Amino acid sequence: MASSGPAADTARATFRAAMEARGHAVDNARVATAGLDAAFASGALVRTSALDQMLADLRVALEQDDDQKLGGKSAEAARFILRAISRELDNA
Repeated sequence: MASSGPAADTARATFRAAMEARGHAVDNARVATAGLDAAFASGALVRTSALDQMLADLRVALEQDDDQKLGGKSAEAARFILRAISRELDNA
């Protein structure tokens, strides 16, 4: 059952706003996932197994070594996974 109430609605809207913000997709993904982690921790949203897998995939796409810049494929992967997470949030 999906989370409901103002806190859940706000968490979903905040995620989507971060996802669509102007800026680099990798930076937006980091902000969006930090917001989701906070929403899960506060109980505003409930984790689903699908969300956990998507977030794990996103974290792999965002991994970087020191002094490595992410772009290109990482940004494309981040945008793709963020859209999937956005759809799944209606079930969280």
